[in-house]
Amino acid sequence: MKIVGSATEASLDSLVLFAFDDYAIPFQRGVELKLATGQGRGRVVLAPGIKGSPDSVHVAYYGTVLKVGQEYWMWYLGQGEVESSAEDPWHQRICLATSQDGYTWSKPSLGLVEYGGNKANNLIDMGSDIGHISACVVFHDADELDPDSRFKMAFADRRYRNQLAVAFSADGVSWNESSKNPVGPWLEMSGGTKVDETYFLTGQGGMHQKDQARQFATHVSYDFEKWSLATSLGLQRQSANPKPRPFSKNESDQIHLGAGLWNRRNVIVGFYGMWNGHPSNDRRMVTMDLGLAVSHDALHYREPIPNFPIVTAAEDSWKRLPEGPWLSKFPALMQGQGIENIDEETLFWYSPWPEQKSDGIRVAVWPRDRLGYLQAYSREPFAKGDALDTHIVTAPIELEGQEAQVSLNFERPNEHCDVSVSILDERFVPIEGYARENCLPIASDGLRQLVQWQDRKTVSNVMERIRVRIDFDGIRFEDTRLYAIYLDTVI
Repeated sequence: MKIVGSATEASLDSLVLFAFDDYAIPFQRGVELKLATGQGRGRVVLAPGIKGSPDSVHVAYYGTVLKVGQEYWMWYLGQGEVESSAEDPWHQRICLATSQDGYTWSKPSLGLVEYGGNKANNLIDMGSDIGHISACVVFHDADELDPDSRFKMAFADRRYRNQLAVAFSADGVSWNESSKNPVGPWLEMSGGTKVDETYFLTGQGGMHQKDQARQFATHVSYDFEKWSLATSLGLQRQSANPKPRPFSKNESDQIHLGAGLWNRRNVIVGFYGMWNGHPSNDRRMVTMDLGLAVSHDALHYREPIPNFPIVTAAEDSWKRLPEGPWLSKFPALMQGQGIENIDEETLFWYSPWPEQKSDGIRVAVWPRDRLGYLQAYSREPFAKGDALDTHIVTAPIELEGQEAQVSLNFERPNEHCDVSVSILDERFVPIEGYARENCLPIASDGLRQLVQWQDRKTVSNVMERIRVRIDFDGIRFEDTRLYAIYLDTVI
């Protein structure tokens, strides 16, 4: 099944229609969207290592979290102590950490790269002449036919003046660089995803607007080595705080590092760097929150609520640092590639900026899939009949002859509020047996609460496109919070 016009052309066995996805839920009456700022901000889950370790001075995210087997792996950047006078004082290397729950991370002794006279460290092997790494994004293609390329990495290295470079690996820890490096232009990357057979890599780069320093750019590749030279401009923020042209690069509202991406197959969710410039053009006065954007083609993004900080820097246990040309006086955050549902929670990893003084990588947390919700706010006082109803209706959905189960992620805080679910055809006409009056009361609220109709537990034997309609019911209809609708194929 698929949402008409969804991010992938493939048929899916599961769909998630988020409250903040107005492409999936375009028709809304008497409801408003609210986003939820992540909780637990400021909680450090990966701190710098002990003296003598390759990440003893600082750690920066600028990396990736992926589920590999039954573990979560984090590729992050570590800065150790300067080993010789010839070494650049700022030399970041890629390190690996592993976790079972996303909160407690271990630094395995990989035994691959010598540092400080021994190999008892968590450095991955990138080759003999690796330079200072400023960012890396890792992809895992478990079904890749070439076993030596099941892990793929895009990275920025000082040797290549931070132009796009790539590497391949069989196990995620021992890597082989492409002989074609650098394979693309300058890119300060932060996220990527694969849709069908296409790789998408987002970052800060591109050449779309003169005098616009930080742009949300996306490169595309079909083999991970040949990348589009031209980029797609994903999102703009100039209208948030417009400046006369020409303007200096630190004073306007821009997008920092593109976005870390969460591919939910029928929709892509991005966490982007919300660069809030300062009229003085003093970089030390810049603040950076993290914002939320969504896409249905991995190229064009939009904000459900413009300029809403889904992770706020101001409340992140930020510590003021000594003044310097690159050290911010005010709180600023950096995103990477890493958003995961683990058990009953949604976790997102990030780190403070500037990375030279980072006290560790942090995590923001939401109840599972609860980044935002729709809540009723109005009923027309003089309306009658159907005109009274506060409700939403989804985009057309093709079941492709499959049987589907419908469930909700919602909150119902008291007995005076409820929801009713009906299945409509594409022209908004209720399908027999699935009308509002056929919907049975949902026993409780929470994650994936099953919807049933009088003698029907699933949507079956429906050959036409459908829409899902949800009505907000009860005396206190405005108390219900709807976070997501799920449709799952019944096997």
